[in-house]
Amino acid sequence: QGILREGLEDVKQFFKANGSCRLPLSPSLLVKGIVPRDCSYFNSNAVPLKLSFQNVDPLGENIRVIFKCGDDLRQDMLTLQMIRIMNKIWVQEGLDMRMVIFRCFSTGRGRGMVEMIPNAETLRKIQVEHGVTGSFKDRPLADWLQKHNPEEDEYEKAVENFIYSCAGCCVATYVLGICDRHNDNIMLKTTGHMFHIDFGRFLGHAQMFGNIKRDRAPFVFTSDMAYVINGGDKPSSRFHDFVDLCCQAYNLIRKHTHLFLNLLGLMLSCGIPELSDLEDLKYVYDALRPQDSDADATTYFTRLIESSLGSVATKLNFFIHNLAQMKFTGSDARPTLSFAPRTHTIKTSGRIRDVFLCRHERVFNPSKGYTYVVKVQRESPGEVAFVQRTFEEFQELHNKLRLLFPSSLLPSFPSRFVIGRSRGEAVAERRKEELNGYIWHLIHAAPEVAECDLIYTFFHPLPRDEKAAGTNPTPKPADATWARPLGKVGGEVKLSISYKNNKLFIMVMHIRGLPPLQDGNDPDPYVKTYLLPDPQKTTKRKTKVARKTCNPTYNEMVCGLGQGLGGHGGAVAEGPPRSAPQLVYDGIPRGDLQQRELRLSVLSEEGFWENILLGEVGIRLRDLDLAQEKMGWFALGSRGHGTL
Repeated sequence: QGILREGLEDVKQFFKANGSCRLPLSPSLLVKGIVPRDCSYFNSNAVPLKLSFQNVDPLGENIRVIFKCGDDLRQDMLTLQMIRIMNKIWVQEGLDMRMVIFRCFSTGRGRGMVEMIPNAETLRKIQVEHGVTGSFKDRPLADWLQKHNPEEDEYEKAVENFIYSCAGCCVATYVLGICDRHNDNIMLKTTGHMFHIDFGRFLGHAQMFGNIKRDRAPFVFTSDMAYVINGGDKPSSRFHDFVDLCCQAYNLIRKHTHLFLNLLGLMLSCGIPELSDLEDLKYVYDALRPQDSDADATTYFTRLIESSLGSVATKLNFFIHNLAQMKFTGSDARPTLSFAPRTHTIKTSGRIRDVFLCRHERVFNPSKGYTYVVKVQRESPGEVAFVQRTFEEFQELHNKLRLLFPSSLLPSFPSRFVIGRSRGEAVAERRKEELNGYIWHLIHAAPEVAECDLIYTFFHPLPRDEKAAGTNPTPKPADATWARPLGKVGGEVKLSISYKNNKLFIMVMHIRGLPPLQDGNDPDPYVKTYLLPDPQKTTKRKTKVARKTCNPTYNEMVCGLGQGLGGHGGAVAEGPPRSAPQLVYDGIPRGDLQQRELRLSVLSEEGFWENILLGEVGIRLRDLDLAQEKMGWFALGSRGHGTL
């Protein structure tokens, strides 16, 4: 910090002598001074500086930049240029992935400036609000977005931005082989836009721990990201949209494989260590798979998403990075509540006279459970407020208070563990009584506890608390804003159907809105198809089985090759990511196609018992114009004809 202050004095003298200057980042940025109180440094290896300059425009905000010394920023410039080209390709094709692309400029050997994106935070800082093990939890990102977007329409817009930008980041980082991905170089804006920073390693040159790659997953896509997309811990139709966006964006970039290879090839002789020979170009060629059809590439990237989501190594990497950064955290940092945007005090809010937990309410967003409505009375006459808090938020308050005060000054907290269903009505009622006693003793505790900022922040109304003063809010499923109408009860299946060279191609993509089983559990769904008429049942085909979900994603084609309509059906074995074979009905003349009907059934695998039919649809192929690929949702129900 002392060295930084000395350096800033030199910068101030420069501005005294010269008046103003243009920043290297962009000729349009004209500055007239430095703001020392807003300048600091980051704790990464190169210790980059965070600088704030005075804008010459009196109506403009201060201009904040990062100055790095020790990293070759030419590589960052090249990576950002490639991502900018990808974004242009997507936009030209009518696909806005909501990408955040910042400026970066190398001003000399191993040094340069990087634009700072306002209103953004690293995933590490967001996750450690839930403790050092926050990287293993599913809710931190969703809770943080909810905190900064308290209104329902704001939050839904933020989630939409997150879905698009996360899909774009997954495709871009995979194609360019961007490595050294940890939770300090992935950032999230309060508007939901996710973006990556610090591209010191790319084209698959991963950082190693001995003989082990630090980046084990194809790209960073973790369960807390999936939690935001799904609106909870179960797959929803919004996850289908995410997978479709990834595959569509991937296929659009694949059409321009030669453009990216040529542009990167021009840079082979520029002296960037990780882009020096043809093997580095081959990494991009292999990632783009130009020899694959769009259908094969869709299947391949879907398996990559599954592999990344199932990777424990990414979360472990995040956790190790959290531990490594703990030594830089100052001991005087005061604990704050993860769901409160700002801190409130007894002076700013007014002294609390009494609190009373009135009732509990069932909620469905961002996940199913119960919230508790607390009546807060202050000493000002007639000042009464109602706040809604979950059991987990009460528990967070207690855990943060324990960091400040000895246990002898705090009341005991109700047990988290219960026998039976932990979200049942009876449990919520019992917890209501226990929490009522807890908050009463908290308000009547020693003054240093009862009047501390944590408690006054906890009981200060949030925008979401306005609903507590009225009647119970109408329950709303978490994915209602994105899911299209389901049509018939039984859900819908999304198919891609095409016909070329006497071959019928069918891809089973997603299913949404399947009914739960009679016992209330989610089914284990799989898809079975026949091409009728088929008295010998030689056209039977199956997909793999998805486990415990009403909204499965498949994006697979199972094999149906043979003489005429023959062949042997069977389930595809589950295993590591690979390109699935195709469901191709071969040797069908166009005239014969008009007489055929595709019969598709969705069943739940029941082990030793008979499988349960969840819904089916019959599709007359003569009703479809198969001169080009047909893709859409078909309603599932009892035996009958589906419509596109």
